[in-house]
Amino acid sequence: MTDFLSILPTLILASLTSIGRVWITILFSIVSGWFLAWASIKSKVFENTYISLSEVFESVPVFSFLPIVFIFFVYDIGGSLGIELAVLFLVFTATVWNIWMGIYQAFKTVPHDLIEVAENYKLGFWGKMLKLYIPYSIPRIASELMSSFSDGLFYITVSEVFSVGTRNFEVFGIGSVIANLTQEGNYLGALEGVAVIGIFVAVITYLLREFAKYSVSKYGLDTEMIVRKKGRLNIRSSLRVTNSLPTFTKIARVFPTLDKLRRSSTEDYYEEPHKREKLWKIVGGTIAVVLLVLIIYGAVGIIISVPSTEWAQLISSIPVDLVAIGVDYLRVGIITGVSFLLAVFLGYYLATHERVEKVVIPVIQSFAALPAPAYFPLVYLVTLPLVHEVFGPFTNEFYVLFIGFISTFYYVFYSFWLGVKNMPTQYWEIMKNYQLGFFEKMRSIVLPSTLPYIVTGLSSTINSAWGGLAIAEFWPNIINGHNLYVRTGMMRDIVYYTNVGDIADAAWLSFLFGIIVVLYSILFTRKLMDLSRQKYVAEEGIYLA
Repeated sequence: MTDFLSILPTLILASLTSIGRVWITILFSIVSGWFLAWASIKSKVFENTYISLSEVFESVPVFSFLPIVFIFFVYDIGGSLGIELAVLFLVFTATVWNIWMGIYQAFKTVPHDLIEVAENYKLGFWGKMLKLYIPYSIPRIASELMSSFSDGLFYITVSEVFSVGTRNFEVFGIGSVIANLTQEGNYLGALEGVAVIGIFVAVITYLLREFAKYSVSKYGLDTEMIVRKKGRLNIRSSLRVTNSLPTFTKIARVFPTLDKLRRSSTEDYYEEPHKREKLWKIVGGTIAVVLLVLIIYGAVGIIISVPSTEWAQLISSIPVDLVAIGVDYLRVGIITGVSFLLAVFLGYYLATHERVEKVVIPVIQSFAALPAPAYFPLVYLVTLPLVHEVFGPFTNEFYVLFIGFISTFYYVFYSFWLGVKNMPTQYWEIMKNYQLGFFEKMRSIVLPSTLPYIVTGLSSTINSAWGGLAIAEFWPNIINGHNLYVRTGMMRDIVYYTNVGDIADAAWLSFLFGIIVVLYSILFTRKLMDLSRQKYVAEEGIYLA
């Protein structure tokens, strides 16, 4: 007890420091995401560049940014400031992508009726942003805050203590404190640190959940939070929700617009050649071209600096590298499938059972936010005999999939859960009036109406699973001399090359992976987002009615 009290102030201060770092990166992600999303809907060239790069960087795990961190922040800037900026950058790479994608998806799915009202009132850039786009994105941001906060704390141990080659770096924070306690064999102290950060997480989880409820009731379109199982439409509740809606939502619901009178037209609003949008298209295209030029310039510099003999060796390893990438994609597919099934069944149950939701959501959030490198070695030590008896030679594979799952399942879970809570009241009335069964509800109404949320959640789940695999596929001396390795895996190779200081091979694997991710983002993510915007915006179904 005396030992715990002696380190308690350090644990509290370290927890506040780490949480502060996470929230700094989250706030910056939100503000920058608004402007990037605006540029995306105004310029197709910028959109293609922005989404492709976001997909690539979101899929690249925190470990892959270590060479960049080492060269730019630690070497060029140097000192304690350089190391602190390096840590903030690493945490930023773990929290930013799903927020950016969520805001982009929200901006892309703003109902045309509301956009036409804003056009009729001749609102400028700031008017549209402050009165339409930003308010409409708040529910989507609220759904992503939980996963971003969880992801930031999950990787805090990696970010606050990192190494490249033979050099080790760390800053003060709960991640570094727990890591040092674990290395010293003080597992009780490490568990106490996990308990302290867990208390902070529980409090923040409660606040985020209340904010999510507020954002849906304030900025959602005709949404009823409480699902009633009997009776007719609750007029008082609908009026109460309607009174809390933004001004433009009310106007769009009362007055007819040109879009309502011209539903047969298939013209895409975002592609309509408005004169005042030409400037944004030019600006967006210019920014995209500049980014591509900088990337090409950096790539050419790297190509010139690498000897031809090393290039021959790297190119000859492509078949083996593609096999490693394919095996990891299979792991990601399994993790994503399990995460989606959990989201559909558990997310819907919690969204329709408020009392259970109040207990389970904070528990899931607290569990997801705890840094796995801090507590997993103890879990591994306790469960290893049983898991080895059940899975035999696939024991390490089970643990790799488990760590990958707990590092990413909450993205699609939180997105789907809040998407269900944000469904318009009329849809709930239809399901009750027709007495639809669970699977019929899912197939006909729930899954189609929440598809924009699902697409965002699945994209972040797939792209963030790589970070969990990077931790699990190469974990030497996890505890008491045990090692957690896999024979084949791209993340294993990247982490191994980084640890031994072989930056060329690590960068080459990341480059091959980046090409695949770009193709994935073009052929899968953006097509699904466009489909969800065109056919599955739940709010527009209300206007059609």
